[in-house]
Amino acid sequence: MDERYSRQVLFPGIGKEGQAKICNKHVLIIGAGALGSGNAEILTRAGVGKITVVDRDYVEASNLQRQQLYTEADVAERLPKAAAAERRLREINSDVEVRSIIGDATPEILEELIQDVDVMIDATDNFETRMAMNDVSQKYNVPWIYGACVGSYGMSFSIIPGRTPCLNCLLRTIPLQGMTCDTGGIISPIVQMVIAHQTSETLKMLVEDWDAVRTSFVSFDLWRNQYTSLKMSKAKYAGCLSCGEERTYPYLYHENRTKTTVLCGRDTVQIRPSISGEISLEKLAGQLSTLGYSVKGNPYLISVELGEERMVIFQDGRALIHGTKDLTHAKAVYQRIMG
Repeated sequence: MDERYSRQVLFPGIGKEGQAKICNKHVLIIGAGALGSGNAEILTRAGVGKITVVDRDYVEASNLQRQQLYTEADVAERLPKAAAAERRLREINSDVEVRSIIGDATPEILEELIQDVDVMIDATDNFETRMAMNDVSQKYNVPWIYGACVGSYGMSFSIIPGRTPCLNCLLRTIPLQGMTCDTGGIISPIVQMVIAHQTSETLKMLVEDWDAVRTSFVSFDLWRNQYTSLKMSKAKYAGCLSCGEERTYPYLYHENRTKTTVLCGRDTVQIRPSISGEISLEKLAGQLSTLGYSVKGNPYLISVELGEERMVIFQDGRALIHGTKDLTHAKAVYQRIMG
């Protein structure tokens, strides 16, 4: 065992004492896609004592370009990502306790899992889950690391309760929502760049080197050779309902989640987002048209053909998914297109 982690122990920032801490810590990873699989593999190789992975999706051929834990055999079996990840991680390091959960990372699940977690890693694909992670982090005093990427652009921020602004604070300062991999595509190197930031910050937290933890918001575009680091200390908002002086943890409650409803007498699901705000229909229509979708619209809405289904999107972010009554499926379609 000493030989296995010998190169990591030689690094002054970790050493024998740090490695011992790593081997006794628990990391919770929400999402087992590109970021989740990469984070999970690196931390498993690093010897983290326990890793829990939560994901609701299964492996598809389009995942193989950037999701490093999976193979063509996983696609053929249509294995859930969490299950495929667990199997592969156990093969990599049998000393690490790996637990997979196949399903949505709901606030109830997050509050149940967070009890013995040391660090959470954001590898999800939607802001509803991120906001729930943010509130759970603040409520239970567990740090987490935000990460996202699309196209050749990525970003990351370490959130430490009581020390840094939370994600809810950041949304007042930095526009974080935008394209998804389904609407803007993605190249594998940007995934690796975000993973590098997330895993390095995780290791700092696991060895409890808090002075080394980066407190700036970083973003980078590998195709355009851009790298930005923004100090965020002034972004902390005293009135924030997630981390402020009178916090209520709003995203842990049902009334603040995405609303899905089957319309009476119609093969249609209506979805109302948890975070309100107008969107640019013209910009979204342009992005989707570029990707080959058939898009029609007017000043009030756009209609997008999605194979046997059709999605109508309104300026307030509300959408109708025609061609299904499955709430879970409709929500997944919405998040794939809207982020």
